[in-house]
Amino acid sequence: MTRKKKPLPLLEHITITDYAAEGKSVARVDDMVVFVPWAVPGDVVDLQVRRKKHSFMEAEVVRYHEYSKVRTQPFCQHFGVCGGCKWQQLPYEEQLKMKQQQVYDQLTRIGKVKLPAFRPILGSVKTKEYRNKLDFGCANKRWLTTEQLKDDTLVKDTPAIGFHITGAFDKILPIEKCWLMDDLQNQIRNEVRDYAVEHGLSFFDLRQQVGLLRDVIVRNSASGEWMVIIQFHFDETGGEQEAQGLLQHIADKFPQITSLLYLDNQKCNDTIGDQDIRVFKGKDHIFELMEDLKFKVGPKSFYQTNTEQAYHLYSVAREFAFGNLSSLSSDTSPLVYDLYTGTGTIANFVAKQARQVIGIEYVPEAIEDAKINSEINGIKNTLFYAGDMKDILTDDFINAHGRPDVIITDPPRAGMHPDVIKTILNAAPKRIVYVSCNPATQARDLQALDEKYQVVEVQPVDMFPHTPHVENVVLLTQK
Repeated sequence: MTRKKKPLPLLEHITITDYAAEGKSVARVDDMVVFVPWAVPGDVVDLQVRRKKHSFMEAEVVRYHEYSKVRTQPFCQHFGVCGGCKWQQLPYEEQLKMKQQQVYDQLTRIGKVKLPAFRPILGSVKTKEYRNKLDFGCANKRWLTTEQLKDDTLVKDTPAIGFHITGAFDKILPIEKCWLMDDLQNQIRNEVRDYAVEHGLSFFDLRQQVGLLRDVIVRNSASGEWMVIIQFHFDETGGEQEAQGLLQHIADKFPQITSLLYLDNQKCNDTIGDQDIRVFKGKDHIFELMEDLKFKVGPKSFYQTNTEQAYHLYSVAREFAFGNLSSLSSDTSPLVYDLYTGTGTIANFVAKQARQVIGIEYVPEAIEDAKINSEINGIKNTLFYAGDMKDILTDDFINAHGRPDVIITDPPRAGMHPDVIKTILNAAPKRIVYVSCNPATQARDLQALDEKYQVVEVQPVDMFPHTPHVENVVLLTQK
């Protein structure tokens, strides 16, 4: 006989007390921690428990009895369903407080190293329309909320262009207006949708791997250029003629687009790094601007998605790297290693202050972009190498290229490999500037570097308003 599961409890009149990771909030019930999305400390709510473990529960709000005094009205119609901007119900000043606290908690709790007083977090220049890139999925069936499923008057099986729902890889929430990027992206995305529906173009079914219209990526830049990449899935019956019709319509409708690209993706996922991308109109790239530098951005290029705030982030890294130059090198022109250099943005940004900058990056295409960016800007004191960091950055490499005065490292969310940290310790640079998009793994790495280095500066930087994500820059010097 199958044992019936005990119904999960409804918790009534619970006060939300604090914030947690991933944009969630926290309540405490009978010595149990309860994680709650979308709520704000000070809210008094009824909670339906959805998951219960020995030491914690996960629940969702089913009723508000009292709203927190710090709560504000979200400005987006998709808030609460989309999942992209989990903190829109918080005033921006409150978001910054929580991000500052998040960095402090993770560096102290995980790092367990001696820390200086933190600098106040640098808030984003813009809190709306701050992104330079958005990626929209296409699906033959839209995501429906619980309320929409109950609405018998609503046509359920309609196609959509929008964002993937968290935890549902094949579900797309239709987006009418996104506030994260200049409004032109809304006009372009909605025009693609309307044309496709009007002309009977099929939308992709991720489970069945059929359907023509698969994905739309929109990028813009401080130079005023726009790039649109439309991802199709052609089949044995064709589809290219229909794709060409859509592309021509978008080209005619939006003369602002300077780079209109497309591809035929036959894979099971939407990543384009290994795909052949074709030009329909204009160039195969746009240019981003920062100070007096130009950066070439192609369809596969990585570039910080908050352009204006990226300048402030890199300015902090440059300040940490070259403050009091005389202490770094006898000729005041230090040798710099830029680890995880990507398309060489930081490397080229700091090259004026360096004798030489050596950048290392895993992705070969990114390294080629880095070389081009140096060439475009007339920078002749950079060298770039492609390969796995732990394989490239070795003692032999350092012996061949010189012992760095400064190492700037900007690793992915997973942080640095232990072998990379070991080589950094052996290289013994006078300074290490650690730029991180994940303070938790940064804290872990700081603990490993604590053998020989001390943290002397900590600067949180907000790159993503209305989300719990935060960047952090740390300066370490030799003990």
